[in-house]
Amino acid sequence: MDPGPTILHADLDAFYASVEQLLHPELRGKPIAVGGGVVLACSYEAKRYGVSSGMSGNKAKQLCPNLQFVGGHFKEYQRLGDEVMAVLHDFTPMVQRISIDEAFIDVTGSVHLFGPPEVIGARIRERVRTDIGLPISVGAARTKHLAKIASQVAKPDGLVVVQPHLETEFLHPLPVGLMWGIGPVTQAKLAERGVHTIGQLAEVSPEVLHSLLGKALGGKVGALANNDDRRKVRPNGRAGSVGAQSAFGRRDPEPEFVRQVLGHLADRVAGRLRAKLRAGRTVTVRIRFAGMKAITRSHTGRLPVNSTLTLTEIAERLVWGALSQPSEERVQISLLAISVSNLVDQASLQLELPLEPDNPESAGDVAAARFAIDHSVDEVRRRFGRSAVGYASVTLSEHTSVPEEFRELAEHEL
Repeated sequence: MDPGPTILHADLDAFYASVEQLLHPELRGKPIAVGGGVVLACSYEAKRYGVSSGMSGNKAKQLCPNLQFVGGHFKEYQRLGDEVMAVLHDFTPMVQRISIDEAFIDVTGSVHLFGPPEVIGARIRERVRTDIGLPISVGAARTKHLAKIASQVAKPDGLVVVQPHLETEFLHPLPVGLMWGIGPVTQAKLAERGVHTIGQLAEVSPEVLHSLLGKALGGKVGALANNDDRRKVRPNGRAGSVGAQSAFGRRDPEPEFVRQVLGHLADRVAGRLRAKLRAGRTVTVRIRFAGMKAITRSHTGRLPVNSTLTLTEIAERLVWGALSQPSEERVQISLLAISVSNLVDQASLQLELPLEPDNPESAGDVAAARFAIDHSVDEVRRRFGRSAVGYASVTLSEHTSVPEEFRELAEHEL
């Protein structure tokens, strides 16, 4: 017997803009954007004019002359996002938060307490709207992929439930652009082959997809188009991983800029690991493109890592390996993220070596030097503050239009 639509995807609608309209009632019903030089987020009223996240402020104003820009209340975003997650936890402990404003939940063990998934979804929406004051869309289905798409179809401020016997009927008429991993460039490639809907994509042979999109992406989207998604909801564990991400509008992936962003993130992640006396064997990077689609790459090494420089090297290798794949989106990037998992206690940590050292015989000395530098930096920061000392990298605010508070808001344990 197939399980019912017990996986829910809850996604707050135009979250940052909705928070601003909640905090400032005079902005309700008006086109607004969070940001200035770059649109970090915008209300649905602004989206009707064609304004979108990552767009320059000048272009947004051209599209919507009466657009109002607001600076953002970053602590409020975090507080309200956490309050919404607390509502989800009231219905089930099986909550997998994937960003500040969205999460998957599995209500298999909760239906006997709260009713069927459609009732739980409706109650979640009512609680979030009544108790917190924010609109939220919920999709319910048998799989993560279907639940995510259902929540997109439900927007704004709706609920869509996909019953198992109607999955193909629901999925196949929808545009391929709703799928994970398919952005404007990939969508254009598929359109050239006459593939516009998920159903048409499901009919394309694996060989053609691998040739057109690459083996990794082609295999993934082919499986999802054929409704094959075996991923489970995995509750977040604060001890399970440590991660950070930075959003920066739309940028060309220039080597210097990417190196500086990754160095900034690696410094934060590695510092947190060392503060917890932890290290991890698996390093994962996430790249989000201007079209809002994202890819991830991971590396699991023999030894655990918590060195800033070593983590930076691994992250750079993963990012450039991903960006070199011709099948992926090649527009601009809007976000980079690093996380470290498979954590162990630092007491069992051996000094990790730099990747491909120039002189293997001196690699141990390099690792020892990095260990000493990291701990010297940590000690100075504990005494005099984070800004007192750091690695030779340029402050990100010199290269982006995104406030530091906005980036730090998104830096959380994944």
